[in-house]
Amino acid sequence: MALITSQPKHALLNQITTVHCAIPRLNRTVIGLGSFTNNVKTIKVCNFDSNPRKFTLQNHNFITYNNNKKPITIANAAFSSETLVPPEQEQEEQGPLKNQRRILLSDVIVERERKVLFGRKWNSLDVGTAGVVLAMHVLSLFAPFQFNFHALCVALALYIVTGLFGITLSFHRNLSHRSFKLPKWLEYTFAYCGVLALQGNPIDWVSTHRYHHQFCDSERDPHSPTEGFWFSHMSWLFDTNSIIERCGETNNVGDLEKQSFYRFIRSSYIVHPLALGALLYAIGGFPFLVWGMGVRIVWVYHITWLVNSACHVWGNQAWNTKDLSRNSWWVALLAFGEGWHNNHHAFEYSARHGLEWWQLDMTWYVVRFLQAIGLATDVKLPSQSHKQKMAFN
Repeated sequence: MALITSQPKHALLNQITTVHCAIPRLNRTVIGLGSFTNNVKTIKVCNFDSNPRKFTLQNHNFITYNNNKKPITIANAAFSSETLVPPEQEQEEQGPLKNQRRILLSDVIVERERKVLFGRKWNSLDVGTAGVVLAMHVLSLFAPFQFNFHALCVALALYIVTGLFGITLSFHRNLSHRSFKLPKWLEYTFAYCGVLALQGNPIDWVSTHRYHHQFCDSERDPHSPTEGFWFSHMSWLFDTNSIIERCGETNNVGDLEKQSFYRFIRSSYIVHPLALGALLYAIGGFPFLVWGMGVRIVWVYHITWLVNSACHVWGNQAWNTKDLSRNSWWVALLAFGEGWHNNHHAFEYSARHGLEWWQLDMTWYVVRFLQAIGLATDVKLPSQSHKQKMAFN
């Protein structure tokens, strides 16, 4: 979610720092361990089957000699399902265990906490993004002193227009995952509603989200809680080079970039929320600006961000997605059904996230209504065979 403008082009592709190689699973084995120096030497394996299996040496020590005839201590042959790496490299890659911590009330471990606010150089886009977020939070502080019923109604109406129609229905389910098709005039209308949420233009928003699914909860995920809860919630936004460094250039949104409407929105993005703010001020003065922009934008911000953070930390997993995605009923209630996040990661293409009758999904109800009146077509839902494949055994 780039708040200000598009990501810079022509950045270096992210480099993968570690390459793990699997060896065949041992059946009946004859293992010859040669001499070891500080680098791992060859392990000879005989009589194996063809199923790949990774293993590492554990902490049973013995003495061998290096080329200088000096004794050194290394790990002996106890195997587990890990990658064979030297202890120094393993320590360097994983970091000290004392630096790892568990997120409160969760089983999620912060493996590599990323510090964004301090200890790095900020570029102008970082400062601009943080400035917008801070300005909206400061503006919302005036809410108790500028309250009136009409201003509250404006905030609630824009919450539905920008949050439901704009972010969850358009940016997420329609543009990111192509869960259904709409007539172009309606697709563009809903996308414009998303622009007014001040979460970035559609091209950048969709690109980041597609990278999230491609690299979910790995080192290349743009916002994983394995790098810290607050990093996944919001601070990743303030390191605008991070996605380029991790994922490479924005080359996964060709379907949007070839459409002139989305290119225009990207080039003129910031003008549209500013125009909305000016209109609200002209109609209802400062209370409309505070509630219609400040309160509403901050509210939709944090609801959207909770899907990235809380729905990868707290909740339950109904499907074997092999990531940290969780189903969270309370996030689903606030985010128009987006909180059924494990369902979504299991069936990314599905227009319906609340797969059970009791899983409230307001976005799906809107899509279903559009389908009933003939405006939404090619609506995708998970098949029974796919459900069986994703179920826990």
